[in-house]
Amino acid sequence: MTRAIEEPRNARSRRSRAALLRAAREIVEESGVAAATMAAVAERAGVSRRAVYLHFASRADLMSELFAYVNEVEDIEGRFAAVGDAPDAATALDEFSRAHAHFMARILPVSLAVEREARTDPDAARHWETAMYWRNATNRALIRRLADEGVLAPGWTVDTASDMLLALIANGVSATLFDRGWTPDQVGEHMSRLLRSTFAAGAGTRT
Repeated sequence: MTRAIEEPRNARSRRSRAALLRAAREIVEESGVAAATMAAVAERAGVSRRAVYLHFASRADLMSELFAYVNEVEDIEGRFAAVGDAPDAATALDEFSRAHAHFMARILPVSLAVEREARTDPDAARHWETAMYWRNATNRALIRRLADEGVLAPGWTVDTASDMLLALIANGVSATLFDRGWTPDQVGEHMSRLLRSTFAAGAGTRT
């Protein structure tokens, strides 16, 4: 009987937590990180401020959880699964390009807001630091695979290629192309051509 009671309560708690994180994301996308106060999130979610603190000990905790929430909602693991499953490093670049373009089309508003305020808002800075850590890790794994397979283009080291890849997938690049009317499919296709021609020796371009 106790378990039957606890399970609905846990389900309600998860729904309430998700509603608060969804409200926080909406506020960040619309008005920036600074606007996502505990009071504003409570109001957007239609709950009391006390209810927010039942789930998040502080605004910093809320912003930290927002990073994981966005990745979960946008299925980052599923979107990028084909990268790890690719038969070779050059194909992995293709899969990464496509997955990144579609992922950025979904998360760019919140990512731009966080990046913009990272220098002035400590909570945004922590969120951005986490995002950059994972971008760096993903980039390095891709470039390391090229090197391990002996197809990293001449003139590059794992370090320099990883840094350049980080620059090529920066928020500003995606924002510029989307503003120019490019679709995620177009961004992914041309990014694939760019990454292959830049980093993969003798791999050619996608057909």
